[in-house]
Amino acid sequence: MIIEKISLGNLTVHGLRDGFFHLDGGAMFGVVPRVMWQKLMPPDEDNRIKLGLNSLLVETPEKLILIETGIGTNLKKEYYDFYSIERKPGLTGAIKNLGYKPEDIDIVINTHLHFDHSGGNTVRKTKEEIVPTYPNAEYIIQQGEWDAAVNPTPRDKASYLKQNFMPLQKAGNVRLVIGNTQIAEGVEVVMAEGHTLHHQCVKITSGGKTIFFMGDLVPTSSHVGLPYIMSYDLYPIKTLQSKQRFYDLAFEGDWIIAFNHDPDHYFGKIGKANNKYVFQALS
Repeated sequence: MIIEKISLGNLTVHGLRDGFFHLDGGAMFGVVPRVMWQKLMPPDEDNRIKLGLNSLLVETPEKLILIETGIGTNLKKEYYDFYSIERKPGLTGAIKNLGYKPEDIDIVINTHLHFDHSGGNTVRKTKEEIVPTYPNAEYIIQQGEWDAAVNPTPRDKASYLKQNFMPLQKAGNVRLVIGNTQIAEGVEVVMAEGHTLHHQCVKITSGGKTIFFMGDLVPTSSHVGLPYIMSYDLYPIKTLQSKQRFYDLAFEGDWIIAFNHDPDHYFGKIGKANNKYVFQALS
């Protein structure tokens, strides 16, 4: 059974999905050989694996907080074909199924600004005008990540699509933060360098329990093993160090882990077996 909703003290956390897309399995697993990773996530005939576009919706007594906005609707048709993107009903549709409207969202948090995490930040209003999808929301982005997205390197230029974030600045919806920052009662962004230099995770705590949204630090449950690091990561050694640091905290604190790209699990836990960290599904 897929766990889609967790009560955490006075908070309620929903696992939502913008849809699915497909990426090269070799790129997703880096130095891990296909003979190993294909047992965890079997590839298609083009060596691609199916990934979820997962988000969290956090209901607090005062705020409605959305973590990640998925791939959205602003991509060119060739992107949808190339990545075999599936979006039904899409993230805003999933939010509406919970009884909310985009206008109800108070805060949006992006772990980073790659197009599969921030594509739903904005929506095309007219042929010429792109506006925030969540018009009343404050969008929380690391200052360093914003700078990297505005002035990308040749290596990551294709991952940063300016229509996903520049309209937020024009509309006055951006809040740039530096380092670990409390966003709302029980919700904190936490630096977790590796995938990008200013990648952030989200820590949600209430009632003595914690949910930790991994972002692209650990994109799926199949990436829990320490060497399972994506080729997309700009700083893989920092990814390894971040994984070790947060695994220790998650195991000792009995945290619930939330996955950004797992096609089957929104949530899980970090366990230990044979002195290695392993994924444990929630019952």
